[in-house]
Amino acid sequence: MERKEALFERIRGFSGLAMASSGTGTSLLSLNDLRDNKGSRKKKTRKGRGIGSGKGKTAGRGHKGQKARGTMKFGFEGGQTPLRRRLPKRGFKNPFSLTFQPVGLGKIAKLINEGRIDSSELITMKTLKETGAIGKQIKDGVRLMGRGAEKIQWPIHLEVTRVTVKAKEAVEAAGGSVRRVYYNKLGFRALLKPEWFEKKGRLLPRAARPPPKQRDKVDSIGRLPAPTKPLPLDPVAS
Repeated sequence: MERKEALFERIRGFSGLAMASSGTGTSLLSLNDLRDNKGSRKKKTRKGRGIGSGKGKTAGRGHKGQKARGTMKFGFEGGQTPLRRRLPKRGFKNPFSLTFQPVGLGKIAKLINEGRIDSSELITMKTLKETGAIGKQIKDGVRLMGRGAEKIQWPIHLEVTRVTVKAKEAVEAAGGSVRRVYYNKLGFRALLKPEWFEKKGRLLPRAARPPPKQRDKVDSIGRLPAPTKPLPLDPVAS
């Protein structure tokens, strides 16, 4: 309010000076006569709307030619080999790479101390997602990391996709267990969002078997629906 009153006071002052200097009794500056400075607003030029406008007919493009008819694609250099083809390729993208969400033991211990995770029950990837230990988007699974391993002082049982050596040793030293389980894309949906199948009137799918190249990296096939009790560690059936 003070700034607005100061602005009005300045405008009234300028109006008084203008009236005094003009001697005509009419203000040269008033609230109903405010406008932009000359040249600050440029009128838009409409092209191709008649020769009388000065930008009709060819609309400033000239006669014929590639630039008169359209625009060149990005990176076009007149026919010579463009830069993106003159420079060599570097690196590659592995189409078979897997992306895992990492979660540390310290974060799990923190959630257990807060009462958000029950350490007496099996901790699955669904549990980690619902408690906020990992993000909502799980692409290929969850990797258990050893960060904060010293905070695990009681036995816990987990089912994840991958686990580091340090994390596994810390959990087993406390009397717990870590099981590496396999889920495909559809299996992850059934594990994390079983209500989706119920809404569509469908049954939960059967758990898929891991591909041959991943059989030595998992301990068993994932169970559906989400399990609540751990199983003994048996190698996955071939």
